[in-house]
Amino acid sequence: MATRNILTKEEPGLYKKCRAVTDFNDRLHQLLDDMKETLSGAQGVGLAAPQVGVLRRAVLVIETNVPEDEDEYVIELINPEIIETSGEQYGPEGCLSVPGEFGLVKRPMNVKVRAQDRFGQWFEVEGTGLTARCFCHEIDHLDGVVFTAKCDRMLTEEELESGEY
Repeated sequence: MATRNILTKEEPGLYKKCRAVTDFNDRLHQLLDDMKETLSGAQGVGLAAPQVGVLRRAVLVIETNVPEDEDEYVIELINPEIIETSGEQYGPEGCLSVPGEFGLVKRPMNVKVRAQDRFGQWFEVEGTGLTARCFCHEIDHLDGVVFTAKCDRMLTEEELESGEY
């Protein structure tokens, strides 16, 4: 495994639509493993392949909604598509590609995703709260959309520190 560089908002590759993954091989597995190490090092909750310069439809999301006695874990989503949403949440959102900046974004509270695993097997997974937000945020990256394009407004440092927005 290796840590990869995370592209920042100035990089044109972040705004390009990704191609589907068609080969479920060692190269894909290496990408996913590298992304996991990169995400861990960056202390984020999600990472999409285009953020590390690979225009393929692959994302990682950390499931944070776990019981106190269990560890959070990484969900790998290859060729993901949102198939169902419900509810609504509104709050601050950030991005590893837009370091230190946060904006107010409306997202669904619950999201169901259909995706493939690293071996090409289809599965469905549901997320709520932060996990639902991450599913939407990371899948947006696959279509070249950065959260700043969806936020109502960016937050100031004072607003972030006070929690009043």
